[in-house]
Amino acid sequence: MAIHGGLLRMDTPGNGHIVDLTQGVASVVRTSEVERGLVTVFAKGSTVAITTMEYEPGGVHDLQALLDRLIPAQGDYEHNRLNHDTNSHAHMRAAIIGPSETIPVVGGELALGTWQQIVLIDFDDRPRSRVVTVQLLS
Repeated sequence: MAIHGGLLRMDTPGNGHIVDLTQGVASVVRTSEVERGLVTVFAKGSTVAITTMEYEPGGVHDLQALLDRLIPAQGDYEHNRLNHDTNSHAHMRAAIIGPSETIPVVGGELALGTWQQIVLIDFDDRPRSRVVTVQLLS
C-alpha cells in the first residue's frame, strides 16, 4: 500500500463560511497518479468540519440556516461560561458534522456524484487560517 498526500491552506471569515475543496482535492489525486484508492480529507481544528453537498448558493444558504436553527450562536452554553468564550456553538456544529470525509478514487478521479462537492465549513466566530490534510491510499 502506498500513501500520497498534500495540504490545502486557506483563510476563512468563520461564521459558517463554506469553501468548496473539490478542485484542490482533485489536484492532489491527479498529482499522485493513483488510479484506484481512497482519499481522506481531514480538517485540523475543533470548530471546522468537512462534508459533501451540492455547493450552490441555495444549498449553502439552506445548510447555514438549518445549522443556525439547530444550534444557535446565542445560547446558554457551559463552554462559553467556563472558558469566557463565545464559540461553543461552533464546537458543537463541528462535532456533529465531523472533521473528515473519505471518497473512493476510481480511474484516477474522485468518485463523486454529479452535484456532489467536498466542502469545508468554518463554524468559528472569528476569522481563521485553516489547514486541510489530503491523504490518498492506494
